[in-house]
This record gives sequence, structure tokens and C-alpha cells, in this order.
Amino acid sequence: MTATTAAFAAYIVAGLLFILSLAGLSRHESAKAGNTFGMAGMAIALVATIGLASRSVSALGIGLLAVAVVIGAAIGLWRARQVEMTGMPELIAILHSFVGLAAVLVGWNGYLSVEANLAEQTEVTGSLLGIHSAEVSIGVFIGAVTFTGSIVAFLKLSGRIKSNPLMLPAHNLLNLGALVAFVVLTVVFVLEPSLLILSLLTLIALALGWHLVASIGGGDMPVVVSMLNSYSGWAAAASGFLLGNDLLIITGALVGSSGAYLSYIMCRAMNRSFISVIAGGFGNEGAASTDDRDYGEHTEIDAESVAELLKDASSVVITPGYGMAVAQAQSAVAELTRHLRDKGVDVRFGIHPVAGRLPGHMNVLLAEAKVPYDIVLEMDEINDDLADTDVVLVIGANDTVNPAATEDPSSPIAGMPVLKVWEAERVVVFKRSMNTGYAGVQNPLFFRENSRMLFGDARERVEDILRAL
Repeated sequence: MTATTAAFAAYIVAGLLFILSLAGLSRHESAKAGNTFGMAGMAIALVATIGLASRSVSALGIGLLAVAVVIGAAIGLWRARQVEMTGMPELIAILHSFVGLAAVLVGWNGYLSVEANLAEQTEVTGSLLGIHSAEVSIGVFIGAVTFTGSIVAFLKLSGRIKSNPLMLPAHNLLNLGALVAFVVLTVVFVLEPSLLILSLLTLIALALGWHLVASIGGGDMPVVVSMLNSYSGWAAAASGFLLGNDLLIITGALVGSSGAYLSYIMCRAMNRSFISVIAGGFGNEGAASTDDRDYGEHTEIDAESVAELLKDASSVVITPGYGMAVAQAQSAVAELTRHLRDKGVDVRFGIHPVAGRLPGHMNVLLAEAKVPYDIVLEMDEINDDLADTDVVLVIGANDTVNPAATEDPSSPIAGMPVLKVWEAERVVVFKRSMNTGYAGVQNPLFFRENSRMLFGDARERVEDILRAL
């Protein structure tokens, strides 16, 4: 077996492992196995690629490649050990930007190696040259949009810039104009490749990526993270075409298609237009509205009183949100769950599709705290049972339990499916303050007669309840 044949065989094995990884990650019970399949596939892919490259690259080149791999692996291990679950969404966003930047660099390298040196090379000529130029243009465009879009997502998720959507005058026309300019410049670049055209295309793509994500509000950021994951996959696939690497094409297509499908599912769960979200809030001509109306006074409660409510309850539903992650309260919540179940209380969790800052955020936290999978239910599975529930504990959630989504057509989150916790007999909301949620919308739930506010750090308040029990 030749080295090339062995490398291609390894690519097939790696591709199959990546497919098994996606399948495994679709369920709680098989998520660890899926993660293992993915790591094994990537290890095989790296070894095969380095082995294949060693046949045509100098010893110095292989040495530099090995150094790059070691440095990248060290940084990855360091960040994986240091990052907290609350910082995972922005970490994912910034990692997407690296993929986009890599695609841009690969595209520019392709231009400098071929189109910029037509007089010195003869391998790519005629119609193949046009195909190569189109690959360069598309790869650079997708990569640049992914790069700047991911940076904006990182800045929003980490709180470095406001989560409110940026609404420039005629922002929809700006997006459409950028897409038209991309098509025109691509045609020109294919017909007559030049440094100026590629530079203009890159600048327009960078600006478009920034504007697309800046124009999307905080309530839709979980979808944006998923969509940027899809963009990074297509950017990787484009790089695979330029590099002639079949595995990179396969891997990029898997990531791109799965990310796009996940984004579509999330948009349906939020009653959002898929095209509108990925097109930077297309169709939304106004800024997010503010709600200054007077909802009345909220009613506070202390931990001891919450403990009394739980003692008398036969059914309890817990709906966690990003605040639980910030307070690192998942272990205390899991202990409270075990204590109540030991007393015969029916305890279940209701998870909104976009609870947290990325898909599956709350599920991962609860699994980490050893909460049984079978009592962690999705919104559609739990919503019909909330009216028959004695007590609902809303721990760090806000927008995902906001009745304005179903009752106020003028609300910025109108039409978004939410957990109807207000239908329960009693609702206890754990919050640090009366501030609005990530979408910047006031929550009428806090002022309802059957709602009580328990202020303070979520972990400390849950621990107080446990002591009272």
C-alpha cells in the first residue's frame, strides 16, 4: 500500500468517526462516546495529513508543522482546563473566528501561489484557472464573514459590547448590497484575477460579517453561535477544495450542514425566521423596544419560606437559565433535587431550547452535576404539565419564562415559545436583581400574584433552602 493510498484510507476512517461523533452527541447517554469518536477521528486525520505532507515537504517544513501542532495543542489544553461553563459560549465563538481566519489565509495563499504567478506555473490553466479563482473568492468571502461575525459574537457574549442589535439606516440594503458586490467581484475576479479585486472582496466580507452579527439582538445569540458554527464548517470545506484535501471537504460539509440544521430547529423553537436571523435581522427595521409600563410591585420571599412551600409540594419543576451557570449552582440544585425526590416529591426539569448562551448549555451543566437524564425534559415535553405543578423554581432564567412572548404582540420577543411557568400554583424566581434579561425585555412574571422573588446568589439561596429543609 502506497503512502497516498494509506492516507486516503485513514481519511475514510476519520470521516466515519466524525459521523459517529455527530450521532453520539445527539443524546445525553452517548455524548461521551461521541466526543471520543470525534477526538479519535481528528487524531487519525492529523497523523495521515502529516504523513502525506512529508512526501512533498522539506524537513524544515515538517518541523515547523510539528511545532505549530504542539503549540496549538498546548493552548487548547490550557483553555479547556481554565474555561468555566459560563465562558464556554464565547470560547466557542472565538474558536469559530480562527477557522474563518484560516480560510481567509488559505484563500489568499491560493491566489499568491496561482493567479499572482501565472507566468511561472503551468499546472492550473484554462477552465481550471477559473474554477480555482472562484474557489479562492468563495473561500475568502465565507472565511472573512465567519471571522468578524465570530468576533462580534464573542464580544456580545462576554459582555464587552452591548447585546442590543445595531440598527444602521437601511441596514437590510447594506447587507443585500454587500452580497451583490460579492457576486460582481467574484465574476470579475474569475475573468481577470487581481490583487485589488481580492482585497476589495475581503474588506467587504469582513464588514458584512461584523454587521450581520451586530444587527442581531441578544435573544437570538444562541442561534447565532450555532449558525457561526455552520459558517466555519463551510469555510473549512472551501479550504479543502483549495488544498485538494478530501477529508477537510467532508468534515467541513458535516459541520456546516449539521450547524445549519440545528440553527433551523432552534429558529422554529423560538418562532424566528431562519433567513431573518442568518441575514442579520433582515426585515427588522426598528431597534429593540423598551418597556416602561408599570407592572406593579413584586413580592419577595426568603429561603425558609421557600423550604416550607417545597415541604408541602407533591410536584416541583425547576427551569434553569444562564444565571444558574453564572452562580455555579448546578451542584446545589442537584443536591436539592435528590433531597426532594428522597422525600417522595416528583421533581423534573424544564429546559428551553435556548436556555443559556448556546444549545445544550443547561443540559451539560445538569449532567455534570449528576442529575438523572430521565427527569430533564424539553420545553415541549413539560409545558402541558406546568398547570398541574405545585411549585416551579425559576433559577436564573428570564426571557425563556416571559409571558410577554405569548400575551403582548408589541414585545420584542412576541411569538417566541416560552415555558409557561406562570400557570403553576406557585412560582419562585431566583434572581440577583430586578434587571431585565439578555434580550433587554421586562418580565411581567415577576409581578404576578402567584410569583415570589428570591434575591441573591442562586447557589447560596439553594444552599439556604437545603439547610432549612
